[in-house]
Amino acid sequence: MDTTAVKASLGNNHGNIELCHKVLDYCDTFRRVVTQAKQPGFVQSDWAPLEELVAVNEFKRVGSFLEVMNWREYTGFVTQFATATKWEGTFRGIHEHGRVVYLELTERCTTGDNVDVVNSMTVYKFNEAGKIFHLDVYLQRKLQN
Repeated sequence: MDTTAVKASLGNNHGNIELCHKVLDYCDTFRRVVTQAKQPGFVQSDWAPLEELVAVNEFKRVGSFLEVMNWREYTGFVTQFATATKWEGTFRGIHEHGRVVYLELTERCTTGDNVDVVNSMTVYKFNEAGKIFHLDVYLQRKLQN
């Protein structure tokens, strides 16, 4: 996903774009760390670059099965994911309203020969300090026959 081009295309119809830029920075950092996770010695603390954007002590992620995770649990979850899976996202849309950003992607997760393609919408909520404190994840997937 070319977030530079996406950032350049943002205008007034997306809301106050400052928080949109932070979400796109989060995506860039996430992609870099997922790539680094394939290297030997990767550990949960290697997600630290994301902590510049996250209110770690307040953080809550609610997943597509309504599972709730704090920051430590979330980084454990994505460590398992990132070490085993290749991730790529294609930008579909972004909009900010107040301190909430809605990001739509088409995500491809490849594990071995299996490629899982989903449309996702992630809702990023920001605290008054401009840090992400809440993520809600929504997925659309074709039914498997």
